[in-house]
Amino acid sequence: MNLVFVSPNFPRTYWNFCDRLAADGVNVLGIGDAPYETLEQGLRDSLTEYYRVEALDDYDEMFRAVAFLSFKYGHIDWLESNNEFWLESDARLRTDFNITTGVGTDEIQAYKSKSGMKAFYERAHVPSARCHRVSTRTAALAFVDEVGGYPVFAKPDVGVGAEGTYKIDDASDLERFFSDKPDVQYVMEEFVSGDIYSYDAIVDSHGDPLFENSCWFPPSMAEIVEGRLDFTYRALPDVPAQLRQRGRAVVKAFGVRSRFVHMEFFRLSEDHTGLGEKGDFVGLEVNMRPAGGYTPDMMNIAHAIDVYQIWADMIAFDRRRLPVSKVQGCCVYVGRRDIHSYVHPLKEVLDHYEDDIEMAGRMPDALADDMCNQYLMAWEPDMRTADVFRDYAMEQAVEDTATSSTKPSGD
Repeated sequence: MNLVFVSPNFPRTYWNFCDRLAADGVNVLGIGDAPYETLEQGLRDSLTEYYRVEALDDYDEMFRAVAFLSFKYGHIDWLESNNEFWLESDARLRTDFNITTGVGTDEIQAYKSKSGMKAFYERAHVPSARCHRVSTRTAALAFVDEVGGYPVFAKPDVGVGAEGTYKIDDASDLERFFSDKPDVQYVMEEFVSGDIYSYDAIVDSHGDPLFENSCWFPPSMAEIVEGRLDFTYRALPDVPAQLRQRGRAVVKAFGVRSRFVHMEFFRLSEDHTGLGEKGDFVGLEVNMRPAGGYTPDMMNIAHAIDVYQIWADMIAFDRRRLPVSKVQGCCVYVGRRDIHSYVHPLKEVLDHYEDDIEMAGRMPDALADDMCNQYLMAWEPDMRTADVFRDYAMEQAVEDTATSSTKPSGD
């Protein structure tokens, strides 16, 4: 079995996907833009061949890379990056090289378009916020009236993370939005009050989950980026029952097969007409890849499991071979920014929580706007001790109180 893994060195821990695939007997062929000598030794050992390109967003160069590997090793059975930035390129390459194990060009837009997702939520009988594809000011005002007034939220119909998002609180904000927005298709959604929870899963060729996880996020990634706030989220011990049911229903509605998926839901903080009661889960968006950054490692820490191995076994054997772990806890991510000062210096946090912290380091610049510059990931047995760690690690010095940390309000 030949699998091409695109950009296997980013994020850094993605080399584990390749390592587990190779251990399962898969012929792993890498394509990336980093020099071979800069790759981690574990990644080099897992790759049969590495083809370096100058730019991963140059499709002609990517096409030539896959053509070379196909000529040398035979038909490519799988092509994956597990990275939001390359999903469209992955789909186009699959179509051009008749790789039928993943999403092709005819399906990818439904997976990436926020407005296109709405029909799938309806098919799954999962409520989601009303949505308007932005065209004119008049149509936008009509939508604002339809959803009961401001605020509304605007974001690119196809986009990654919090880039280019707007919270529109009044008519002046609406004018500013139309004056400033980039020349891409935007969508406008009714504003929903609540925290964001993820439904993460590795599903087999029948769309059945081999592994499930939930993470709990602060309410607004856009506010964190815009306000240069600290960032915290956590992988939870278990998936809430309604979220599990609705996540599985959305997987089936999208026809997802043989993938690692990351879906985001609002958990309503108050009753919302047309969407549900306080505590219900409402569909937000679907991503056909793992959650960003080092979230797969957080899942491993929370559940004492190896999601890289589960994913590789899904590719190689279409089943899960690892037993379910009896260890369940929280993995808390704390991101600290270089522009802030803290009551507890980094060394003090590391020393105080030496037995709890599983990973710590510098976040790559490409992810630092969202995830902050310095990260710490700790295992905690429950939500209470998770809160204590979060508060200790994120407490800012008095001079920084004007830009205080973003903290989830509790569950």
